[in-house]
Amino acid sequence: MSDLIEVGYVARAHGLRGEVRVELHNPGAETLFDAEAVYVGGLRFAVAGARPGPGDGVLLTLEGVTDRDAADALRGRAVEVRRDQIHLGDGEVLVADLVGCAAVLEDGTPWGVIVAVEVGAQDRLVIRDGDVVRQLPLVDAFVRGVDLVARSVVVAPPAGLPEERAK
Repeated sequence: MSDLIEVGYVARAHGLRGEVRVELHNPGAETLFDAEAVYVGGLRFAVAGARPGPGDGVLLTLEGVTDRDAADALRGRAVEVRRDQIHLGDGEVLVADLVGCAAVLEDGTPWGVIVAVEVGAQDRLVIRDGDVVRQLPLVDAFVRGVDLVARSVVVAPPAGLPEERAK
């Protein structure tokens, strides 16, 4: 498991003094409001300030980013925090920790291994079973249970879920 967890990306510069707008993968997350430092595109920046932005975004002031041009240069880059800065509630897991887990059907039948999580408007687990690749929406209706100790995820895929041949 990586020590850095991606929480969003820099959407754009905000204002003239180097503030950046971060779009979060989990819009309700408050991790950035308490973060002492973030990693943007792999580079560490101390957080000088964080406040709610328009919509679900967060406006960050990063030490060393002092003007719009410097902020705009970070556009599109991943924003990561150290794992120990993320506070999880009971029953919550980090999506990144699902990679490498076995996917099993509710009756215990093996269904493949989670090889990636595609983050987007609808997050999806990418599950590989031999030469078959499936993309399962990451929603409670299809993901029934997670056991990180056993490294398994119980899934209930919908009928007719598309499959592709691995390349």
